[in-house]
Amino acid sequence: MIYKPKFEHRSQFIELRGLAYHVREWGARDAPPLLMLHGWMDVGASFQFVADHLADRFRVIAPDWRGYGLTETPGTDTYWFPDYLADLDFLMDALVGDQAVPILGHSMGGNVVMLYGGARPERCSHIINLEGFGLSKTDPARAPARMAKWLDELHTDVDMRPYASQSEVAARLMKNNPRLSADRAEFLAGHWAWEAEPGKWLIRGDAAHKRTNPYLYRLDEVMAAWRAIAAPVLFVEGKQTDARQFLGGLPDFEDRLTHIAHLTYRTIDQAGHMLHHDQPEQLAALIAEFLQ
Repeated sequence: MIYKPKFEHRSQFIELRGLAYHVREWGARDAPPLLMLHGWMDVGASFQFVADHLADRFRVIAPDWRGYGLTETPGTDTYWFPDYLADLDFLMDALVGDQAVPILGHSMGGNVVMLYGGARPERCSHIINLEGFGLSKTDPARAPARMAKWLDELHTDVDMRPYASQSEVAARLMKNNPRLSADRAEFLAGHWAWEAEPGKWLIRGDAAHKRTNPYLYRLDEVMAAWRAIAAPVLFVEGKQTDARQFLGGLPDFEDRLTHIAHLTYRTIDQAGHMLHHDQPEQLAALIAEFLQ
């Protein structure tokens, strides 16, 4: 059994910064826009379940980041975080013009939108951050070792594990997220991976994403961007998430939230890191209430 969407998506490709960028949309073309940005090793189709509860009121727009989904891979050996900000800026130009619109980001996408909200405050009417916590504060003394690790990794090929079938991909998704139902997992598997040849399914994500970033996380700069955000921010966390623990616990997380001038913080029960899969109806209700 495969999940049947309440709202079917439309697809288009936009030539953007030298790449054919894939963009998925749900809802009426003349409805108020709501941009959704996926996380690391994910795709825009990941928002299908929450779009099913919002596309009656919004034009939900979800691009695949560079090197993910159906968007072109730039052919690089390293992905640079500022490229996501630039891609978003050009996507905004192409999709919504110069109007200020609400932007939602999950995980890595949440981190992107918070930085973008500080750099381009006039372009964000609202920001919705789903578990985009940031990373642990780093010690500058670790920089040489981090750069050396990156250099070493460049000398080694990196690839993605193949899967024998779409069902095997779905099983992997359910292993990663035990709250994901079988029908939703099977639906996502058909977008998250593709059959490169009979009996060989590959993730729609460039393996180069797995390489170490040579630059340390600069928390002070990130917090400066958070303080520059003018839009109201809705920060949503799953009550059963393990993301903060995975990131080292982030003991300074509550302090980070104080840098957001107009903050609404909410949690969703029976939801982990992939809260838009676990409780899409509850999440959609929070989003709709916030945007009112």
